[in-house]
Amino acid sequence: MKVLILSVFHPDLVRGGAQLVARELFEGLKQVPGVAPVLLASTDRSLPALYKAGACITGFDGRPDEFLFLTNEMDPWWHKCSDPRLVEAYAAFLEQVRPDVVHFHHFMTFGIELLTLTRRVRPACRIVFTFHEFLAICAADGHMVRTTDGSLCDHATPVRCHQCFPAIPPERFFLRAAYFQAHLAAVDVFTVPSRFMRAPFIRWGLPAERLVHVPNGQDKPPDAETPQAPRARRARFGFFGQLVDAKGVWLLLQAVDLLRAEGFVDFSVEINGDNLRYASEARRAEVERFVVAELDRPAAERIVTFNGPYHPARIGERMARVDWCVMPSVWWESFGLVISEAWMCGRPVIAPDVGGPAERVTHGRDGLLFRFADARALAETIRRAATEPGLWDRIAAGIAPPPPRAAMVAGFRALYAAASDQSGEVTTATRGGGPNRSRSSAAGIGRQKR
Repeated sequence: MKVLILSVFHPDLVRGGAQLVARELFEGLKQVPGVAPVLLASTDRSLPALYKAGACITGFDGRPDEFLFLTNEMDPWWHKCSDPRLVEAYAAFLEQVRPDVVHFHHFMTFGIELLTLTRRVRPACRIVFTFHEFLAICAADGHMVRTTDGSLCDHATPVRCHQCFPAIPPERFFLRAAYFQAHLAAVDVFTVPSRFMRAPFIRWGLPAERLVHVPNGQDKPPDAETPQAPRARRARFGFFGQLVDAKGVWLLLQAVDLLRAEGFVDFSVEINGDNLRYASEARRAEVERFVVAELDRPAAERIVTFNGPYHPARIGERMARVDWCVMPSVWWESFGLVISEAWMCGRPVIAPDVGGPAERVTHGRDGLLFRFADARALAETIRRAATEPGLWDRIAAGIAPPPPRAAMVAGFRALYAAASDQSGEVTTATRGGGPNRSRSSAAGIGRQKR
């Protein structure tokens, strides 16, 4: 079985959860006898040296079966590939690779029309699509957060979306949804990493029987067992991830300011991450002001340290320097790979009480949950974690191993040749009936709206 995996960016070029999962799957499938995976990862013009005159798809760094899709400018509304040469090159690539399965881990940077093109070029192949957020539903970066007040949104309608973007009439949102659903109709089976994600997509119009839960899995980093001396107090907190708006590093810094204003300063915070350049201008300025103010303080009065980016394979040594992993995300957060990384390193997690974190973390057993997007609630949770005797030991003892890569690989292998029932659980089926059956099911996408 030849499996083509499409990844939004290559994790060695641009960090991000979706690309890390795609790469984990690629590496895992390479260990399976009888399966030949191929990775096609996109890049963009922020890495100009990778672009060669006339090239559309190239090999990557001399690695077998790893290729780069050299994305040009994309239409950010329709997510349509603007360069016909890239579309032609992708079709030729399909003809050359001749995959039995094409597994999309996004349409962003590729163009959603490549789904329909894949069906036309390889009509008998099985198409799997994994959602890592809600971009198909939500024009606000797929986060389903109201731009008016930052509150969470649980469903999309043309009028509700128009309220978030007053300059765009409701009719444009109706057409956007119809356009996306038309191309998604080429997909045989959709997957989501957390169960809660099924409901919004079903409300939006995806067939429930084609929407399956497959948790993200990853192997323990080599340095996960980095030794740490016993400590009487557990007051060291760490942030790990992208410094973009949705990941909420700014909320953590606001919590630090609140605690400092109350005179509670007997704790430390380490910020590990990169890509502040992708944050909004307002949030980037807020973080930069905090950095300047912190550096202006005497060293003995500083609470926050900015450590910069890190490689996922070396996260263990960064985790060893903290007691708690803080995940202050201000969107639904579809899964939270950092939760798995923290648990693999024996670190309890402090996370918001919604979405993927609320589904994965049991408050008081393997982590602590705080009220979503509430800097005061986060500050109170940090104070409790730093001061309550025995809390860290009790919660650390309750941590169970997160899903390993092998479990994720097994879940997707079943889907490559299986259908699912209404409950979203995988059931075996012969491969021969897959594409035709699922295309007739997918043709009903969005039907209830009309």
